[in-house]
Amino acid sequence: MAEIKFEIIETMAVLSESNKGWKRQLNLISWNDRDPKYDIRDWSEDQGKMGKGITFTLKELQALKDALNELHELE
Repeated sequence: MAEIKFEIIETMAVLSESNKGWKRQLNLISWNDRDPKYDIRDWSEDQGKMGKGITFTLKELQALKDALNELHELE
């Protein structure tokens, strides 16, 4: 399997932390030297290992934000 290259440009938020030290984070990440995307996934303490996650373009992240804001308005 080919090695995946990544560079965490900025950690935007830590959403949660497990009792083993893994953190679910929203990061801006460049994957394989491509344009950065927003990314939510779990990371080990040293950010050397990662769990499965999901990436978003800025437009997709804005759509998610709008959807979450609409959910909040319904409460």
